[in-house]
Amino acid sequence: MAKSPEDEHPHKAFGWAARDPSGLLSPFHFSRRENGDDDVSIKILYCGVCHSDLHMLKNDWGATDYPIVPGHEIVGVVTSVGKNVKKFKAGDEVGVGVIVGSCRNCENCKQDLESYCPKMEYTYNSPAIDGSKNYGGYSDKIVVDQHFVVRFPKNLALDAGAPLLCAGITVYSPMKYFGMTEPGKHLGVAGLGGLGHVAVKFGKAFGLKVTVISTSPRKKEEAIDRLGADAFVVSSDPDQLKAAMGTMDYILDTISAVHALDPLISLLNLNGKLVAVGLPNKPVELSLGSLVSGRRLIAGSNFGGLKETQEMLDFCGKHNITADIELIKMDAINSAIERLGKADVKYRFVIDIENSFKSTVQ
Repeated sequence: MAKSPEDEHPHKAFGWAARDPSGLLSPFHFSRRENGDDDVSIKILYCGVCHSDLHMLKNDWGATDYPIVPGHEIVGVVTSVGKNVKKFKAGDEVGVGVIVGSCRNCENCKQDLESYCPKMEYTYNSPAIDGSKNYGGYSDKIVVDQHFVVRFPKNLALDAGAPLLCAGITVYSPMKYFGMTEPGKHLGVAGLGGLGHVAVKFGKAFGLKVTVISTSPRKKEEAIDRLGADAFVVSSDPDQLKAAMGTMDYILDTISAVHALDPLISLLNLNGKLVAVGLPNKPVELSLGSLVSGRRLIAGSNFGGLKETQEMLDFCGKHNITADIELIKMDAINSAIERLGKADVKYRFVIDIENSFKSTVQ
């Protein structure tokens, strides 16, 4: 007979889980593995709430294995390390992102691209190497192989820095790979949500001209005055689209809802690049004519590997970049998930794990 989640491993853990496609989260007792020779045990302090958590909770992608404890924007403090761990010690402030394992031997892994490994192990809703199930950061503790742990810069706020472990690296990686780092070039950021607002900050730190492209005119003031964007285009306004046609070198498409690509592509100049990082739950339509007529490129990008994630965090430390967050307690998570589905957050929910669980009897 299979062991219960609470008895599967030697160390008791506590979090919040969803049991069915309603996505409703409630208290959940489970367990974590023993700290191995290459492992880092972490007391979780904060965990960001990613839009992909919403999709997984609702089984929008048809791959959810209930019960599920979400969370892959994890920041915490090291409590113990295995005998082979030299990079970290107890008391260090660290982060864990989207994956906690990969084969480490394929060509992608050898190029520090673990995020493209065909055998990568997600932080939650994924089988672990021992066959048990991974549970994520909506919980009090986690045990992770040292290779998949990153060090947090001392000057970054831990709560506002948590979303960098997914939202941050998801926009930083394509910006680096596709050359969206050349000062003076023009970057369009489509969608001003959890990913988009960080992309604006990265773009300005790289010295780019940044234009936010949004369906919501009400976001203009915030995009320019608060986030530092240079311009704002309302994508539902034909006149504004026409005025901006052919002006952008790059567009980073962070939109996670189904949307038309052709209006965005028309904003690119000759040889312009549109890179999609959002994940709509249905296919989007594209007219090839808009690509051919301007020798434009459309591409997609996943989050980055561990080396690049550390590079991104160090870049954020240098430029003092964090996410704009709304800090919540765990008992507000279902309301937060509902609001996230309505895009009613500026711009990322982060769960205060430590203070949420202080009074919990485990």
